[in-house]
Amino acid sequence: MPLAVVIDNDSSIRQFISLILQGNGVDTLEFEDGATFRTARLARAPALVFLNVTVEVSDAIRVIELLSKVQYGGALQLISGRGSAVLDTVRQAGEKFKLKMLPVLKKPFETSTIQSIVADLELGHRAAGGEIKIALAEALKNDWVEFWYQPKIDLRRKQLVGAEAFARLCHPSHGVLLPGSFMPGADEASTQTLAEKSLVSALKTGLNLSRFGVNLSIAINMPVSALVKLRVGEIVREYRPDGDEWPGLIVDVVEEQIVSEITLATELNKKLAEFNVRLAIDDFGKGYASLSKVKELPFAEMKLDRSFVVGCGTDKVHAPICKTVIDLAHSFGSLAVAVGLEKASDAMALVSMGCDLGQGFLFGQPMQEERFIALLKQRVTVRKGDAAAAAAQAALQPA
Repeated sequence: MPLAVVIDNDSSIRQFISLILQGNGVDTLEFEDGATFRTARLARAPALVFLNVTVEVSDAIRVIELLSKVQYGGALQLISGRGSAVLDTVRQAGEKFKLKMLPVLKKPFETSTIQSIVADLELGHRAAGGEIKIALAEALKNDWVEFWYQPKIDLRRKQLVGAEAFARLCHPSHGVLLPGSFMPGADEASTQTLAEKSLVSALKTGLNLSRFGVNLSIAINMPVSALVKLRVGEIVREYRPDGDEWPGLIVDVVEEQIVSEITLATELNKKLAEFNVRLAIDDFGKGYASLSKVKELPFAEMKLDRSFVVGCGTDKVHAPICKTVIDLAHSFGSLAVAVGLEKASDAMALVSMGCDLGQGFLFGQPMQEERFIALLKQRVTVRKGDAAAAAAQAALQPA
């Protein structure tokens, strides 16, 4: 996995950039200033350096001199809110030492800007459905599959209340791959193995979180066909956190499978409830008219289809549709969850529409469990007995 270095005296900016990079399969190291970076001993060379140009321009110049001295071959991304004259001085220094200088990144910037930099440099994830194809069976056999966690936020209270697990393939040669590279064409046995692995992983992560006082509801994704065959009760009893504070698990299943398997869904819902595992509908809204016949079936959450969420704050067509879908979810007695949130304007609009929860790059990308837990430890002072939402308040706020 490639490495990026982020040098910025603003910790929130450092963490924001790191979240985006790690969510795209790039390791990061953070430094509060150039002096700290210059004295560090890196185990491997970075492919990308983000360097904030502050009032102390000489600090940035000394970083550039060090990069030249060690014959740094990666890219240098200057970031700043300063005027062009100051930036020109630093940029010219980089060009003088023949470093690969990227166009200056002015604050404030959006998630998509960092993603574009990663894509242009061909770092991080391969695009879903890209040229790299790995058989899921091979990935499981070699233990290349792991699960990354994305924060789920209460939109009104702006508090962390949960997380969703996403499968990632960490290949020794190709780096981090998205599901489009290993899920298409997966055989039934491999899909079943992946489903069980996701369940165990989520339970273990919940246990790790509970050890420092945070109890979060974690969601996993799997097809109904795999869920039916899982030893859910046995697995939950073996790995779940002790105590009554455990909020349980949520299993996301796609809407079309629920619609076509109403009787099976009802039976599953009753069975899973015994173990504090609840069903949620993914991509809700695409066929919501056909769901009218299952309004009595209680789902924990209904996750709005991304196509309704994106642009709902400004799009006069999307906004009323989004509101209708949210109201429909509430009429079913479910929480409405907006996925794919990237803009604060959309988040604000969703709050006014009554949407309950949200997740997306605005609040944090999927990240490795170690990173997710480390962020909680960094940003939250946890006291024994705190409720999860109160303990994790503002843990992962949008930058």
